[in-house]
Amino acid sequence: MNAWGDLLKSFVPEIHGRLRKRMVRVPEVINSVGGIRIFGRLIKSLLFSTDVAIIKNCNADAVIAVYPFTPQPIITQSIINASGVPVFCGVGGGTTTGDRVVNLAVHAEHQGAMGVVVNAPTKNEIIKELYEKIDIPIIVTVVSENEDFEERLKAGATILNVSGAAKTPLIVKQIRNNHPEMPIIATGGPNEETIKLTIEAGANAITYTPPTSAEIFKEIMQDYRHRLH
Repeated sequence: MNAWGDLLKSFVPEIHGRLRKRMVRVPEVINSVGGIRIFGRLIKSLLFSTDVAIIKNCNADAVIAVYPFTPQPIITQSIINASGVPVFCGVGGGTTTGDRVVNLAVHAEHQGAMGVVVNAPTKNEIIKELYEKIDIPIIVTVVSENEDFEERLKAGATILNVSGAAKTPLIVKQIRNNHPEMPIIATGGPNEETIKLTIEAGANAITYTPPTSAEIFKEIMQDYRHRLH
């Protein structure tokens, strides 16, 4: 490759607007994962948020919209409409069970979700029914190394979403040892070191929890006050 080719390979131009310079950036270390290719799109980083302002101002590859309330189609639609990247929507499986989970998943697919996320307590029977009804990935959340991963896969899980707090790298490694080609999304943890450990354990993509709007606003307000002094 000639000198121009080498330069173009290493130099990535970045464009900003005059006003939209402030944004939430996922940690650079996440770019080292291989990613998961879904419907032709490579996903390495997923933003864990339902805040449409943050979703609209973040450079993550996708959004994982899971929240601690009964899933509602209007929330799903609002997030999909605001997002410029694919959205993976939570459809319950814990408090919300049975036919409602399936109906929410079907509706999410019709709204344009790239995939659906079910909670750890979701029964395999529900996953089987989802597999028969929808044509987008079924992402099953894993919170413990003691779960029966084999049965999850037999039921129709497309991707495993590991959220095991400090045990996340251990769970990822356990899954990877038994299922070398299984797509795994995993929580990265609070800093670049924990993200790196999760990647080294075998995660294909990383979920990043951004600072809240209140935390970002706090920094901005401190800057404003400093300017006035």
